[in-house]
Amino acid sequence: MQLDALLQTEHQLDQLAGQFEHWRQRRSHLHDRIPEPLWEQAVALTATLSPSRVAKHLRLRLSDLKAQITKRQGATAVQRPPHSAAPSFVEVPPPPVPSPGLGSLEVEVYRPDGARLRLHSPDASLPLATIIHSFLEAQ
Repeated sequence: MQLDALLQTEHQLDQLAGQFEHWRQRRSHLHDRIPEPLWEQAVALTATLSPSRVAKHLRLRLSDLKAQITKRQGATAVQRPPHSAAPSFVEVPPPPVPSPGLGSLEVEVYRPDGARLRLHSPDASLPLATIIHSFLEAQ
């Protein structure tokens, strides 16, 4: 992210934190619902900042913010197994009939969450698009 864009986003986060604080001081009951415009702005900031960063700065529960993100994306939340349960190595079986003479393959892909996929194969006919797509969606 460009430094200017990061500074702008941080400024927006600070401004929104002020709006949340103002709402907290002015609400009539302790358990009043957070107004939708404040949720919309908080969710919008998660496009460039991590949800945990936004939730912490705005003094929100991360689970509530994630629920709002899911609600606004119109998708259902998908429960993932804990990170430790994810396989650290997955072997892709070779194709039934190897293609002659296509050369070798070496690919390395990183996800924003730090996971890395490294492929080394003497056969370049692997279904590369499918493998990478699956890896990136596993986030």
